[in-house]
Amino acid sequence: MYIVAIAWAFVVLLMALTEATSSQGTVLGAFFTLLLYGVLPLSIVLYLMGTPARRKARKRAEQQSQQADGSDHAAGERLVPEREEP
Repeated sequence: MYIVAIAWAFVVLLMALTEATSSQGTVLGAFFTLLLYGVLPLSIVLYLMGTPARRKARKRAEQQSQQADGSDHAAGERLVPEREEP
């Protein structure tokens, strides 16, 4: 999954570099090329591709908390008994 993202980032970086060094291009154009072709799409794609892993991690954490608690419901905050003063 990450090899495609790295390759896409490399291509976009080269596009931005070409835009910045071209006689017709500007540094502002290179910045927007990097932002709109690189950062924004990659962040969306990586977030969507990571959804199954986040879902598995959440289910695993819920199962571990249920096993540690010994009940069928999700574990809440543990209550600490208050010490009574004489």
